[in-house]
Amino acid sequence: MFEMSTAWWEIPARAATIYLVLLVLMRVSGKRTVGQFTPFDLLVVMLLSESVSAGLSGEEHSVTGGLLGAFTLIGLNVLVAIASSRSVRLQHIVEGDPVLIGRDGRIYADTLKKNHVPLLDVERALREADCDLKDMKYAFLEADGGISVLKDSTGAVKPE
Repeated sequence: MFEMSTAWWEIPARAATIYLVLLVLMRVSGKRTVGQFTPFDLLVVMLLSESVSAGLSGEEHSVTGGLLGAFTLIGLNVLVAIASSRSVRLQHIVEGDPVLIGRDGRIYADTLKKNHVPLLDVERALREADCDLKDMKYAFLEADGGISVLKDSTGAVKPE
């Protein structure tokens, strides 16, 4: 139960490799947060978890091996969080940057498509900000997947 059948260092090496690859894949996949997952997104995450589980442990089925993998993943997550909180450059690499998706009452459809953001999400963000499209000064897709809307506070009429 506690006796490992593989070398002790193999599980942390596997966990670190899979963690780094998944981190890159998650960054490449887009800016959707867990709260914004569609059922399809949730299914992909569940299948992703299942697909890498054997790779994490190899053929190790001991409690010790499972705990070693868990400690490695959590430790890496803490290290990345600490490092990115101290380095702006690393923070931009790991978390990403906000993207301007609209300005002065105009939504950039090509930017929405590029970032896989449905127009319905922007419309919801406008409603949540109690802002009509004509009153929108800026709309940003934040690094965490949320949408921020800034109203035009001048009250000036925009040219058509």
